[in-house]
Amino acid sequence: RYEPSWGSLDARPLPAWFDEAKFGVFIHWGVFSVPSFGSEWFWWYWQKEKRESYVKFMDTNYPPGFSYEDFGPLFTAEFFDPNQWADILKASGAKYVVLTSKHHEGFTLWGSKYSWNWNAVDVGPKRDLVAELATSVRNRTDLHFGLYHSLFEWFNPLFLEDATNAFKTRKFPTSKSLPELYEIVTKYQPEVIWSDGDGNAPDTYWNSTGFLAWLYNDSPVRDTVVTNDRWGLGSICTHGGFYTCSDRYNPGHLLPHKWENCMTIDRGSWGYRRDARLGDYLAIEDLVKQLAETVSCGGNLLMNIGPTHDGRIAVVFEERLRQVGAWLKVNGDAIYGTKPWRAQNDTATPGVWYTFSPKEGKVNVIFLSWPVSGTLELGEPRAKLGETQVKLAGYKELLKWVALGEKGMVIALPQLTPQQLPCQWGWTLQLTDIN
Repeated sequence: RYEPSWGSLDARPLPAWFDEAKFGVFIHWGVFSVPSFGSEWFWWYWQKEKRESYVKFMDTNYPPGFSYEDFGPLFTAEFFDPNQWADILKASGAKYVVLTSKHHEGFTLWGSKYSWNWNAVDVGPKRDLVAELATSVRNRTDLHFGLYHSLFEWFNPLFLEDATNAFKTRKFPTSKSLPELYEIVTKYQPEVIWSDGDGNAPDTYWNSTGFLAWLYNDSPVRDTVVTNDRWGLGSICTHGGFYTCSDRYNPGHLLPHKWENCMTIDRGSWGYRRDARLGDYLAIEDLVKQLAETVSCGGNLLMNIGPTHDGRIAVVFEERLRQVGAWLKVNGDAIYGTKPWRAQNDTATPGVWYTFSPKEGKVNVIFLSWPVSGTLELGEPRAKLGETQVKLAGYKELLKWVALGEKGMVIALPQLTPQQLPCQWGWTLQLTDIN
């Protein structure tokens, strides 16, 4: 059994499914999806920081005295079709999904008995959005279902009172945050608990170790659940399950501890923005690059979309997810279930990333631009004459190659028209019998 101490909890092995999965989809959805302006931090930027663009947006478009709470009934989700969402998630090639059950605004997407009149069953959609998505994902896909949960809430009076007392009192975690965590685990059995928002309070204030000990010892998901590292001030990149270290974290080199790169397709926001422009969205080439870099360095990629207040996954997000799925159909063997190789990226040619498939003993070479010369020079592999074979994923015939001394090789790529290429944004070579 695990003790409620970091020493004991950090020694828990991460369930194997998480490292094998490699790719998940993050979904930021909540009352912030109603103004859908600027950022999911809308309430904070408008009311606390009083940023000019947010104040002006409210003054111009809403009556005097309109409060953030008044957005609640406007969060309607009338087009929310959990089956359609599940089908899009499946088509993306993702192996897990993480939904914001509650963001820093405190609004829960399930009918929490600890969030009176500020939840999706009492206000707005009048639906248990967490339950509906969990059911559809489990019935229609093989994705692992996960939940994001914010520890703190910007404007909750109990949290503000505890903060004023320098967190010597613990009214908020005992009456709100912890009961919610036990509630979502017991009710929805998520296999990822993605904690966030420590509110500058230490893990002792949140009793994070107590909750995690219960989660790992006695909860219904004790054998399969994975957690991240955001459990109180100072725990990030140090304690918990996998490390996130920061938003959009992509170190570009191998890390000794399992980590995740959580990032957004919309460069500017996690929640939906009506004011986003096409150039604000990452192109599929950018996403494939992020995936290749992240996985080769031992990480998972958690790619975020923000649905609309009425429950739609905007067409641009759907297209990106389906494009990643199409790429993974061809190149998935270089991603799923792989381990980092002895080299992460190539020394001779930029934009080349390596992964290793232990079951087949294959080295996977993901190259992001097709060379004009028709030949790809690799500085890292040590090929063996008459033994090493080179294959292009999605193409039938073996490729010709020559060794470059002790280390390195030049591979002749097939001459293909754009229509004949196995995919359009990044390709994989599979090398077998490499030293």
